[in-house]
Amino acid sequence: MRVLMVGAGGVGDAAARIAVERDFFEAWVVADYDLDRAERTVAAARGRRTGEGRFSAGQVDASDAEAVATLARQVRATHVFNAVDPRFVMPIFTGALAAGADYLDMAMSLSVRHPEAPYEQVGVKLGDEQFALAGEWETAGRLALLGIGVEPGLSDVFARYAADELFDHIDELGTRDGASLVIRDDDGNEVFAPGFSMWTIIEECLNPPVVWERARGGGDLDSGFFTLPPFSEPEVFDFPEGIGPVECVHVEHEEVLLMPRWVEADRVTFKYGLGEEMIGILRTLHTLGLDSTEPVTVKGVEVSPRDVVAACLPDPSTIGPRMEGKTCAGLWVTGTGKDGAPRSTYLYHVVDNADSMRDYGAQCVVWQTAINPVVALELLADGTWSGTGVLGPEALPPKPFLDLLAAPKPEGYGSPWGMEDRSPHDVLLPRSAPPNNAAGTPNDRTDSR
Repeated sequence: MRVLMVGAGGVGDAAARIAVERDFFEAWVVADYDLDRAERTVAAARGRRTGEGRFSAGQVDASDAEAVATLARQVRATHVFNAVDPRFVMPIFTGALAAGADYLDMAMSLSVRHPEAPYEQVGVKLGDEQFALAGEWETAGRLALLGIGVEPGLSDVFARYAADELFDHIDELGTRDGASLVIRDDDGNEVFAPGFSMWTIIEECLNPPVVWERARGGGDLDSGFFTLPPFSEPEVFDFPEGIGPVECVHVEHEEVLLMPRWVEADRVTFKYGLGEEMIGILRTLHTLGLDSTEPVTVKGVEVSPRDVVAACLPDPSTIGPRMEGKTCAGLWVTGTGKDGAPRSTYLYHVVDNADSMRDYGAQCVVWQTAINPVVALELLADGTWSGTGVLGPEALPPKPFLDLLAAPKPEGYGSPWGMEDRSPHDVLLPRSAPPNNAAGTPNDRTDSR
């Protein structure tokens, strides 16, 4: 296996630090628009293993499909691993296909709101552009594995596992993400510094969230999708390992678009523990138009407001030393268990920032995302996972993935996952939950995801 990883940001850098410990690949090329950044990631990876010579750096414009294809051919890549913002999905996706390589990403092609009823009906959905090309990938005999980060990714593996091993009937697959993370300045004061790309956070959280319900579709997959206003249906979810209760709200996310394709369920949702401060900031950004991706002219220079917001905040890859707490990604599954009795189970993965910083020099949010595509690449390399066309993680056997993730090093990755059986009443609505339209929804905007 020869990997071309496009992107040397926080997640790409963490992925390289994780991958260098493994022996399943022959070469790993780190490519970025900023060659210096790619070279820093290569140096960090090499420094973790004596005599390491498989890593090299390259420069590429991720917005240029032909540039991606050319570099993939030059380095003889068998797999192109997309580790950049979702706005670059389609050039990398099509570039990999043109080069005859397999492909992995952690976020899917962008959505576009329904022009007349954005908070009721879907428009162009996440991943639609990629699934439209599934036939070309099948004809070429190549695999595009979509959404194999942590969410989407590990959460989708959990969905397949729950269907195979735990449940006879699934009422709801509900991804629930929460954390107890705090970032402090040099004086110890809490400061605002997102642990992930602010560009992506704005994209996910201000777009109409999608929900899927079987009853709406009458057996038709696409007819089961519908949308809600941002921050809809708040609930308090109790996260494990000391994180505790966190208010979660609906957010647009890939799991809802992936899980119903391969897993039988009545309803699929995604809710994210944003917190009052983040929701307030997102509302303000929208009110001021600073969430827009459309360029505006400032003193003769065209700039995207959202790019400016993202550039003004700390790079997520640099905040690890000032971060403390844990992050949890997981899937809450309700339905009927294999014994015929009602069952409610939360499958989850928790990472403590102190651990990921100590062991990898990477903050926990990016590290938790990065480990999953590396595990997937290893399963693809040894033939445990295989396929052609455009697939999600749910289409592949879950147990080998979960076993390899949790097994102690050096056999596995030494990152255990957990499972808790719960009462269906463990989730409680806040006493004064705001109405669904209280989020300052952008009814007059048509920005694409």
